[in-house]
Amino acid sequence: MFRLIKQEGRARLGEMTTPHGVIKTPVFMNVGTQAAIKGALSSEDLERIGCQVELSNTYHLHVRPGDELIRELGGLHKFMAWNGPILTDSGGFQIFSLADLRQITEEGVEFSSHVDGRRIFMSPEVSMQIQSNLGSDIAMAFDECVKIPSPYEYVEASCARTYRWLIRCRDKLNELSSREDAVNPGQMLFGINQGAVFPDLRVRHMKQIAELDLPGYAIGGLAVGETHEEMYEIIEIVEEHMPKDKPRYLMGVGTPTNIIEGVWRGVDFFDCVMPARNGRHGHLFTWSGVLNINNERYRYDARPIDEQCACPTCARYSRAYLRHLMKAGELLGLRLAVLHNLYFYNDLMAKIRESLEKGEFSAFRSRYSELLAQRI
Repeated sequence: MFRLIKQEGRARLGEMTTPHGVIKTPVFMNVGTQAAIKGALSSEDLERIGCQVELSNTYHLHVRPGDELIRELGGLHKFMAWNGPILTDSGGFQIFSLADLRQITEEGVEFSSHVDGRRIFMSPEVSMQIQSNLGSDIAMAFDECVKIPSPYEYVEASCARTYRWLIRCRDKLNELSSREDAVNPGQMLFGINQGAVFPDLRVRHMKQIAELDLPGYAIGGLAVGETHEEMYEIIEIVEEHMPKDKPRYLMGVGTPTNIIEGVWRGVDFFDCVMPARNGRHGHLFTWSGVLNINNERYRYDARPIDEQCACPTCARYSRAYLRHLMKAGELLGLRLAVLHNLYFYNDLMAKIRESLEKGEFSAFRSRYSELLAQRI
C-alpha cells in the first residue's frame, strides 16, 4: 500500500496506493469538512489546482445530511463527484472541541450536537459504521483529543482508553469491509498517536499502536495550544518509533513552515483548514511570504497575487481587483482567494517532492522555511 521511494535524512518521498488512485507523498489534503471546500470550490476546481486527497469529517456528515443518505447515493465519492482518494476524520476532535455537555465512558462519548442540540452517542463502532457508509479510502480511528495542558494522570488514562478504542475500530472496520454490500471494501484504517506533550506517554502509546500493524499512523493532539518548538520535539520523539514502511500523518498542521519542518522530521501527510480560512479573510500565501490583500497598498496594484504562481486566480486577476471584491463583500473574492491559497499549498507539496527526488530538500528547507512565514 505504501512504497518508500527515497529518503533525505528523515524526509521521505513515497507513494500510497488506494482504491481511488495513487497518492504521491509528502501530500497536503484539501479540507472539505462537509464534502465541500469553504470558499465555493467544486470537485472540478480541486482537480484543476492539483489536489490529490480530499478530507471530509465523520461527525459533520453524520449530523447532516446523514451518512445513511450518502450511502444510499453510492458513497461520498459519488455524492460529491470526486474520483480521487478521500480521507475521513473520525469526528473525535470535533466532538471534544465543539460539543457541549459531553460524557466520556469506556463505551464511547455522549454529547449534544452543535447544530440542533440533540443527543448523539459516538463510539469506535459507530464511527467506523459512519465512515464505512461514507466509503472513504482512509478511515481515521476514533480517539480522544485531550486539551493542552492537561494533567499527566488524565492523559495517561486517555491514551490507554484510546488504545482500547483503536482495537475496537480495527475489528469493526474489518467486519464492515468484509460484507458484500461494503461501499469501499478496500477502506484502510489509520491509528492515531496521542499523549499531549508528555514524551514518555507519546512513545509508549506509539509503540503500542505500531504493534497492531495498521495501514498507516497519525500523530494527533498537536497544534492545539503547544508551541511550535514543543510540536517539533514531539514529532521527532514519536517518529523514531513509527513503522518505516507505513505512511505518517500529522493531523491539523499547518502553516507552510510547519509543513516543511514536518517533512524534514519524517511526516508524509498533512491537512489544515488554514489556507481556506485565511483566504476567506484576505490573507494570501506567496513564495515571498504572506500578504493581506485588504491593505490600502494594493488598491492600485495591477500585479497578480504572486508573479511566481500559475493558479487560475493569478493567471487572470489583479491584486487591485481582488482587494475590491473583498472590500465589497463579493463572494467571488472569497472564491478566488481560496482557489489561490489551495493551489499554493498543493504546489508547495509538488516542489517539496521534486526537491526530495533531486536530493535537494535540505537546500529547499533552508531557502523557504523562514521566508514563507514572513509578513509582506
